[in-house]
Amino acid sequence: MARAFGRRGFQVGLITRTQAKLDVLVDELTGLGVTAAAFPADIRDRESLTAALTAARNQLGPVDVLEFSPSPTGPITRAADTTVASVAAQFELQVLGAVTAVQQVLPDMRARGEGTVLLTTGVSATVPAPFLANVGMAMAGLWNWAHALHAELRPEGIHVATVTIASGLVPGGDTDPQVIGDRYVRMYEKRDRAEEVIGDPAAFRALVDAAGPNGTPTDGTGRSS
Repeated sequence: MARAFGRRGFQVGLITRTQAKLDVLVDELTGLGVTAAAFPADIRDRESLTAALTAARNQLGPVDVLEFSPSPTGPITRAADTTVASVAAQFELQVLGAVTAVQQVLPDMRARGEGTVLLTTGVSATVPAPFLANVGMAMAGLWNWAHALHAELRPEGIHVATVTIASGLVPGGDTDPQVIGDRYVRMYEKRDRAEEVIGDPAAFRALVDAAGPNGTPTDGTGRSS
């Protein structure tokens, strides 16, 4: 996504926890002629995330496109084994992190009367999977909120949409990371719908059905969603 937007003249601000990882990514983007900067933060630490977004605004200017896509971290629990703690951990990351980020950039977008927010979810947001129960609960909450934001902010010129990933990332095909990056850019350019689905939710549903109530899929599609 950073390369896809950078090729189109965007300045890119990157946020993740690890400074060393950020340095590698910034060097790569700079080598491609993209203006990029790193702002380390832990999404689960709301003060840290707010500070990183403030620093990004101060260095690069107001955010035109916010893209939010943390990977699930921490224990992933089956439905019957889900605990308050396991759900809270995923909500802290997926939902509260997104709310924090959006609330930080939204005032500038409203003042300008334009802006784009792209919130990434997994297919478990819409296809219940016993082996991704706590992740699916958080993803479903994020998906629901994103669509509510889409309806509320569209009249103000602000486009909010979800990108639902229903596949593993496979180089060279329709789910090649570069191809997916370009699809995010098209969501920004066209602003014509509230959701983009990458992959095949029906295939994931079949995978869930094949796994049975106590099974766990053995391919990367289920685990990465």
